[in-house]
Amino acid sequence: MDGAVFDLTIFLGATFAAALVAGLAGFAFGLVAAAAWLHILTPIETATLIIGYGLIVQGISVWKLRNALSWHRLWPFLLGGTVGVPMGAILLTWMNPAVVRTSIGAVLVLYAIYGLARPSLKPVSTMGATADIGVGIVNGALGGMTGLAGIVVTIWCGIRGWPKNVQRAVFQPVAVATFAMSALWIGASGALTMSTAKLFAFGLPMLLAGTWLGLKFFGCLGEAGFRQIVLILLLVSGAALIVPMR
Repeated sequence: MDGAVFDLTIFLGATFAAALVAGLAGFAFGLVAAAAWLHILTPIETATLIIGYGLIVQGISVWKLRNALSWHRLWPFLLGGTVGVPMGAILLTWMNPAVVRTSIGAVLVLYAIYGLARPSLKPVSTMGATADIGVGIVNGALGGMTGLAGIVVTIWCGIRGWPKNVQRAVFQPVAVATFAMSALWIGASGALTMSTAKLFAFGLPMLLAGTWLGLKFFGCLGEAGFRQIVLILLLVSGAALIVPMR
């Protein structure tokens, strides 16, 4: 098989798989996609495509869950994210990204193992908007440093013990906002190229098909099954941060 055709096949297959996972669980598109894309694309191309596709995948999912959206729950995380994303970008100018990624990865792995080892966690229902704003800041900073746009909020929603539809109606809009702010940074830096735009167009049908199928599977999940999938993906996310994919 010709090298260019092989690369395009890998790109399209990874796009479909990542969209399927994101449609099912509500996050981890970038993790699944980057695992394959970084072998055939540059880091800049990978980051740009993750942000562009992430906006679409998360946007579709948020629209599907629009009846569960609650501004009362969302605003603290969004407010915190507007502070956190620039902080993450600034921190990268003097912090060692490898140390940051490894430390965060270790926390994710430990949390996921703990959650999987226990049948359930006692919900934390006494925290208010101040705590949610703090979580939003940390989530935004992590997104600015690593590209994981909704990991911290995803964990926090699980700790709060919210139902699966409520969780997704919180962490997915937050991820959309984080991706949008990141897209502004990408656009301002001039990182978008014509070749990346062409790849984006080629992969769009696979993205939409994977997202549609993932959302179908999500409708068949119970609360326990959704929690298990989220914890497993957090475990994989943490391991991927600890062990560089490239």
